[in-house]
Amino acid sequence: MEIKKTPETPPMLPEQWSTSYISYWQPMLEEDQITSGYCWFDYSRNVCRIDGLFNPWSEKETGHRLWMSEIFTPGKGQTRKAKIAYTREEINEQSTYQGIPLKDDVDPCYNLLITQDILIQNNATYAGSYTILGLKTDAWTFTRLGKGPSTYYFKQGTNHLIRMVTGDPNKHASVRDFPNFNTQIISDNIFEHHK
Repeated sequence: MEIKKTPETPPMLPEQWSTSYISYWQPMLEEDQITSGYCWFDYSRNVCRIDGLFNPWSEKETGHRLWMSEIFTPGKGQTRKAKIAYTREEINEQSTYQGIPLKDDVDPCYNLLITQDILIQNNATYAGSYTILGLKTDAWTFTRLGKGPSTYYFKQGTNHLIRMVTGDPNKHASVRDFPNFNTQIISDNIFEHHK
């Protein structure tokens, strides 16, 4: 009988990676949305980009859904957000969405959204092995001050991120699944801002 050895140290994320993502909540409440998008991370250039429908975002309260492309460049001390509002006349009736480009925002930014050593930085501890999206994974958990618990699931024996859970799933947690994580070289123009 083979005994699986528990990993002693948490993995560092690859030097560069990209993946589509699915964003949802656990448990899903009535007003919660499921959305998706794509993200690119390049630690050698200290830059990342995330494109997709913003989640959480209340169409009922704001009058629109929000698509955003956000490029984080901590070296320049900024993040740039290109946004499009998708509006419709009536939420509960058959209607057509209209896309309206919004003014770009530039905000301060001093760190990437997910640092390469996020598990090590936050003293993550091993939380067991689980099957996620049909793959065997190793889970690592940590708590950040003021942000609550986080659990990251990596394809077993690799540094490929499969799922990220932020918050308490027994109450209300944000879940991001990464179904096609890859480490192919990312082109420079991915991180350029285009009007």
